[in-house]
Amino acid sequence: MRELSEQYHIRCKEGDVGRYVLLPGDPGRATMIAQHFDQPRLVAQNREYTTYTGSLDGAPVSVTSTGIGCPSTAIAVEELCAIGADTLIRVGTCGAMQNFLRNGDLVIAQAAVRDEGTSAQYIPISYPAMAHLDAIHALQAGAREAGARAYTGIVRSGDALYVDLAPQSIPLQALSGGNAARMWSEARVLCADMESSTLFVVGTIRGLRTGTVLLVVNAIGDPEITQQHGTGNALDPLIHTAIAGLRALIRADTAAQG
Repeated sequence: MRELSEQYHIRCKEGDVGRYVLLPGDPGRATMIAQHFDQPRLVAQNREYTTYTGSLDGAPVSVTSTGIGCPSTAIAVEELCAIGADTLIRVGTCGAMQNFLRNGDLVIAQAAVRDEGTSAQYIPISYPAMAHLDAIHALQAGAREAGARAYTGIVRSGDALYVDLAPQSIPLQALSGGNAARMWSEARVLCADMESSTLFVVGTIRGLRTGTVLLVVNAIGDPEITQQHGTGNALDPLIHTAIAGLRALIRADTAAQG
């Protein structure tokens, strides 16, 4: 029988996770990220949610996979917040919306276009989806430490992956001329993912620090996702940036407390 205090979906309770949590989508990436922790241990596995907890520089840290999309991300954020997490960093992949972005580049989100349905059920669409400034600066420092080529700017979060990958085959996109991706590109949106906007909105409402770092794996409108850039050693710059960013936050928090 589950303990009463255990969160229904992530199957974690207070004390199982640190205040700092990295959020990949893929449970397999959660396992990869946990290998960078000191003394990582598997806490729970249920549905798309896999959680490990360990430490960095003496501070308890965790990684929880969220699955794909904003609905499952919102569940993870709510349940992690309920058991004491207050700093949540998405570690994921994206499709480039600017020609200067190359596969393997990183994007650090400062804000997200709310082109999805989940966050609108929390608050009207006019409410901005903003990353926390502390997280942005920490991830920028982490990218420099990792030697990664990284850009900071606006990302767009949507609900339907294949609308972006093959818009000409989607009835609504075909009817409108398939120009949505061009519009966002001309508005200087850097890339597209499927989670960040809800992470930022729910995080702000709940008083959390949130951030996102993304690895470019394909271009919008390209039906082929570059597999070698989303697996194995290709993920190293992304993971190293996230870990270094988390260490930067831990150092800053420790100094502020001291």
